[in-house]
Amino acid sequence: MPEIAEVARIVHFLKKHVVGKTVAAVKTQEDDIIYGKVGTSASAFQKAITGKKIMDARQQGKYFWLEMDSAPHPLMHFGMSGWMKFSNDDTAYYRPAKPEEAQWPPKFWKFILQMKEEPQDEVAFVDVRRLARIRLVDAKAEDMRKTTPLKENGPDPVLDPDILTVEWLTKKLKSKKVPVKALLLNQANISGIGNWVGDEIMYQARLHPEQYSNTFSDAQIKQLHDAMMYVCNLAVDKLGDSDQFPEDWLMKHRWGKGKKEDDKLPNGDKITFLTVGGRTSAIVPSVQKKTAATAGDIAKNDEEVKPKRGGKRKAAAVNYEEEEDEENPAKAKRGRKKVEKKVQEDDEEQDEEDEEEEEEEAPSKRRKTANGASRKGKGQTEAKTEETTGQRRSGRNLKA
Repeated sequence: MPEIAEVARIVHFLKKHVVGKTVAAVKTQEDDIIYGKVGTSASAFQKAITGKKIMDARQQGKYFWLEMDSAPHPLMHFGMSGWMKFSNDDTAYYRPAKPEEAQWPPKFWKFILQMKEEPQDEVAFVDVRRLARIRLVDAKAEDMRKTTPLKENGPDPVLDPDILTVEWLTKKLKSKKVPVKALLLNQANISGIGNWVGDEIMYQARLHPEQYSNTFSDAQIKQLHDAMMYVCNLAVDKLGDSDQFPEDWLMKHRWGKGKKEDDKLPNGDKITFLTVGGRTSAIVPSVQKKTAATAGDIAKNDEEVKPKRGGKRKAAAVNYEEEEDEENPAKAKRGRKKVEKKVQEDDEEQDEEDEEEEEEEAPSKRRKTANGASRKGKGQTEAKTEETTGQRRSGRNLKA
C-alpha cells in the first residue's frame, strides 16, 4: 500500500497541478464504503468542495488532505490500491502508463475535480478495491493534525523530528513488549511506516524484526532511530522513485520471493522471508542477528501458544497484545478497548495489511496483479484490476 514516500509523491503532484486553483465542478460516484464508513457521502463531498479554492496539499504519514479556502477539508487515505490520476500528466503514477490506461475518466474513479483556471486540469481519485477512505474534516486548516483521525496517529518521521527523538523512541520501545517491526507498523505509534519501509529500516539498522521492542540496548535504539530517519527522509525526498534509491537498499531486491536466483543482494547476501505480526517480512540473516528474545523463539518453545481457529495471524496478534500488558491486567483490558476503537477509526488498516501480504507473493519489475477478488470479503470488488507490466517507479505494487 502507499506509504510515507508514495503519499509524498502524490502531494507533490497535487501542489504542482491543483494548489492555487478553484474547483469549478466535482463529479462523484456514491460509495457507501469509501465515503460512508468514515461518516460522509459522495453528494456531501461534492457540495462541500465545489467552488472552493485549493490553498495547499499536505500529509501526515499515510494520510493526505487538500487545504481549502474554508472548512471542511477533504482528508484521504489510499488504502491498498487507491491513487490519484491527472488528466494532463501521467508521470504521477509509479510506472509508465500503458496505452489503454490513458483513457479519461480513468477506471474505478470515485471523484473527479475539474479545475477552473487554464490549463483546465482534472484530477481523479481511483480505487479498485474500495479500501481507500475519503472524509470531510470540519476544522480550521491549522488544526487538521489536532483532529480525528490524525491526532490518534503517531508522529511523522519527516515532519516531526523534534518529537520523534532517540529519547522518545527509547521510551516507546521500552513501554511495550511486541516484535519491533509490529511496533513500527502500528500507525498509533509512528505515522507512515508500512511493510517495505519497515523492512528497509530494520535492514539498515541491522536489527531483527522479530526481536521484542523492550530488549534493545541504547546503542541499538540509536541505530534504529538513525535508520528510520535516513530511510524515511531519503524515500520522501526521492518521491518514492525506486530508481533513485541506493543500489544497496533491500527494497530494490526483495521482490523476487520464490525465485532463488533473485533472493540475493548485490553483495551476495541471501534474502529470506518470515512472518512478523501477521506480515510477510524480508530480512538478511547474515546481518540481522537476534540479540535477545523474539516472538518467534518463544512461540516455538511454548506449548501453550497454539493458533486459534480462524488463522495464525489472529492468534499471533492476540498473543502479542497479552504479552504487552500482562503486568497490568486492568490496563490491558482498557488497552484492548482502545485498540478496537483505534482499528475502527484507522480505516480498517488490518484489512489493508492482510491484502498487502498477498501482494508480496509477486516478483518485482514485472509483478503480476491479482484479480481484485482474491478475498471476496466485505467491501471487495469483483472487477479485475488493471495489470501493469512496465518498470516500477516505486517499491510498492500499486494498481490503479
